[in-house]
Amino acid sequence: MDHTGEDELFYLPISDELDLHTFQPSDVKDLVNDYINECHNKGIYRVRIIHGKGKSVLKHIVHKQLAKNPLVENFHDAGSGSGGWGATIAYLKESKDPE
Repeated sequence: MDHTGEDELFYLPISDELDLHTFQPSDVKDLVNDYINECHNKGIYRVRIIHGKGKSVLKHIVHKQLAKNPLVENFHDAGSGSGGWGATIAYLKESKDPE
């Protein structure tokens, strides 16, 4: 069976860190949104997204998606010990348990 041209699905374990170095910029928009949704569903409310320093193409895409995502409370560049401007820390809105 020829799989040429078919998208391959693969699963990544969800943790508080996403490294985008192995992804194409065209995949990042959907990936970041899916990642944020999954983290929120799993109760992970602080995440670190590594986009690298380079020309800031990935950083721009990441920040644009975070700014538009209603689950994101706020975000900022990571500190010097966590990747500096090559990574972004995002804080997600915590779920409120119904009383």
